[in-house]
Amino acid sequence: MSKGLEISRQFFEAARPILERSIPDVMARAAAGLAGEGSECLGFDDETSRDHDWGPAFCLWLPEGLLRSEKGRVEDALARLPREFMGYPARMSPEARMGRVGPMATEGFYRRFLGMERAPENWREWRAIPEYHLCSCTNGAVFMDNEGAFSAVRKALLAYYPEGVRLKKIAARCMVMAQTGQYNMPRSLARGEAVPAMLAAARFAEAALSMAHLLNRRFMPFYKWAARSAQSLPVLGAEACVLAAALAGTNWTDREQGMRAAESAEAFCGRVAAELRAQGLTSVPGDWLWALGPDVQMRIGDPEIVRLNVMED
Repeated sequence: MSKGLEISRQFFEAARPILERSIPDVMARAAAGLAGEGSECLGFDDETSRDHDWGPAFCLWLPEGLLRSEKGRVEDALARLPREFMGYPARMSPEARMGRVGPMATEGFYRRFLGMERAPENWREWRAIPEYHLCSCTNGAVFMDNEGAFSAVRKALLAYYPEGVRLKKIAARCMVMAQTGQYNMPRSLARGEAVPAMLAAARFAEAALSMAHLLNRRFMPFYKWAARSAQSLPVLGAEACVLAAALAGTNWTDREQGMRAAESAEAFCGRVAAELRAQGLTSVPGDWLWALGPDVQMRIGDPEIVRLNVMED
């Protein structure tokens, strides 16, 4: 089955000559590609994805002023594109775009996800942006960028978090994983309380998947796609997915099943602790992540970050 991103790439290549004949001056300053929200931007689309907001399309990123002054010409040119491509309805008509494709201002695209028109320039700005928004800015592909402005911001984001911010997030994940998986999950099970055990497991699984992304220097997408994204990560990605699937399949009213799940969580914490030591991020021995988190944070060079609450990322 052809993936939406590749179909959209081919659609743009078919559309490009039409646009360059119709609005050559606009195209000379344009970038085009597919990024943002939608499973196809992540390469995770399947048959289920095709029931809505899916099909051949691309983003045409333009400087804000140019888009404002040439909007009519741009829309006239887009109206000349095929309404169907490779047997699928195209999504380039205004009523089909859903704000995800079509002409859009470069500045507006980044403002939507980053809260600013440029890449963050200090740790406070980086820390204020939701991680899945950073993923939305850097997923998919850029098919063309004649001026380079869109790609310049994207390149800066793809360089990933400053190391102090990454370590701060790793420290916080250590604390959450310890609190939920190593402490509250087994204690809830010992009391026969299935609901808090289930909730602790869910929070632990999300933190474990996030930890895998951080260790691999990859932005984690929206929670729905977190496990799918982790599968291909070389450092603890597959292990985190196996663990998350095991926790999801646990009958939390069955104490024996629950305790096996808690043991699996504890074993994964041991893998994380070993990896943190292997990467030189801590020298604290043992697998109790509650003890490792503060040590990771103390290794951050910026004293302002070090003074932050270790539980908060």
